[in-house]
Amino acid sequence: MRQVRDIRDIAAEAVLIAGGGAAILLQIADERVGLGVAHHSDFASRPLDRLHSTLSYIYVQVYGTGAERRYVARKVGVAHRPVRADAVANRPAYSASDSGLQLWVAATLYRTAIDLDARINGPLPDATAEKLYREYAVLGTALGMPKHLWPGDRAAFEKYWNDAHAALHVTPEARRVAHDLLFPRVAPLWLKAAMPLARLVTAGLLDGTLRDAYGLPWSRARQRRFEVVMTIARMLWRWLPRGIRHRPAIVFVRSVRAEMRSVR
Repeated sequence: MRQVRDIRDIAAEAVLIAGGGAAILLQIADERVGLGVAHHSDFASRPLDRLHSTLSYIYVQVYGTGAERRYVARKVGVAHRPVRADAVANRPAYSASDSGLQLWVAATLYRTAIDLDARINGPLPDATAEKLYREYAVLGTALGMPKHLWPGDRAAFEKYWNDAHAALHVTPEARRVAHDLLFPRVAPLWLKAAMPLARLVTAGLLDGTLRDAYGLPWSRARQRRFEVVMTIARMLWRWLPRGIRHRPAIVFVRSVRAEMRSVR
């Protein structure tokens, strides 16, 4: 039986990568994040880059040394520096250094991870879940988000999440980014072959309002397929050795360490 003591026992689970698409669609449903990504990222020509960067950031913040965490956070900070714009007409201003947006991005990573983990491995005891929640604040604070912005407990987070979710607005720019993400034009064959399943899981992890806003088709048949996929994943995952389940985290952290050695 899996033992969960802290964030390290959750964040390395490779199955959580399946929630990446839903997390990104939640992030860009905030109009300011969506505009920043649409104007400063290129999902169409490099569909794996954002996933790679996000996973490197998460894994190193959770498993890396202090020097490694600072190195990755600096890289992300440099990449985010030009992501800003003043308000124009009916478009809001945005900045990747906005602590409120950093909170939202960290919140989507936490929420999708913990929800997907519960689907696959079952709910955690309340005390453990509360401890994990507090530890997940690192995904925002590493970028400069003041720690006090992270809601104090899961009940406070739930209120923040519901309020923020109700204010989401999927713009045409966000829909374009979502289409580039879910229907990549330039991608390796293995990725294109996996996309129908990725689209099903991404849509299944969103609520009906966001699915409709993004124009993602859904039906009883799709809901049944999604539930079958979750059931199969739940049955298979418990039999996989920890080394396989945590392999991506190991690979990404080693990659960052190799990169750091190469730039010395």
